[in-house]
Amino acid sequence: MNDVQLECVSEEKYLGVIISEDLKWQKQCSEAVRKANRMLGMIKRNFIDRSQETIILLYKSLIRPHLEYCCQLRSPYYKKDIKLTEGVQRRATKLVTGIYAGIKL
Repeated sequence: MNDVQLECVSEEKYLGVIISEDLKWQKQCSEAVRKANRMLGMIKRNFIDRSQETIILLYKSLIRPHLEYCCQLRSPYYKKDIKLTEGVQRRATKLVTGIYAGIKL
């Protein structure tokens, strides 16, 4: 275009969504899980109150948006992506003191 060479890239981040050349969403899922796990670590380090109400409120306000951003577009259908996403919820459940793993966040 106007004697300018266009760069060829394998993936591009657009509006916070990583789009790869093969249109697979593995990178986007792993990035969302990475951000959610970082937020869980921050909650674990900085909050002393680990009651069920507190953790659910923090999960819904700080972690869930990372996992649900553009989920209609990328909707994880590979088992490994689903396991990654569910692993975040499992880890959040373990933060609550005196609770079993069957809680729905």
